[in-house]
Amino acid sequence: MASKKKQSTPVDDFAARGAPAPPSLKVFIQRDYSEGTQVRFQTKFPTELEGKIEREKFEYTLNTMNEVYAEAEKMSCSSCCEGCFACLTGYLLYCCTDTHYEKCLKKVAKFIVEQNERIYVPRGLLIIDPVERGLRVVEICIFGDNPAAPTPARN
Repeated sequence: MASKKKQSTPVDDFAARGAPAPPSLKVFIQRDYSEGTQVRFQTKFPTELEGKIEREKFEYTLNTMNEVYAEAEKMSCSSCCEGCFACLTGYLLYCCTDTHYEKCLKKVAKFIVEQNERIYVPRGLLIIDPVERGLRVVEICIFGDNPAAPTPARN
């Protein structure tokens, strides 16, 4: 019987790099439904991130993600042709290639990894890909000392 290998999560990867696990705080950025049901996240800066990351870098990350999600849902000639070819091939086309939407989701995942490596992880933060949360929220884990918890005395 084949053994199942446990898939590592971004938090596990972060912990493997020497960070304390579990995160002391999680911040959730909600979906923005003010312009309809398309995938778009609020860009309001959470107070929990004050002093941990610059507002401009946070907004850049969320705005870039929102732009790629908008690109994924945009109707274009190529996406119409993709749908027609998929129908003509009995959807076997999707065995050979990713859909435009899947390509955009991979693009966001790659962007999040890059942002985590360059900006967020060095500051004790970690963004979790919204796909892992059903595209409902952007989860940001804050690692480090919990300000509400007492700090142990050192000798």
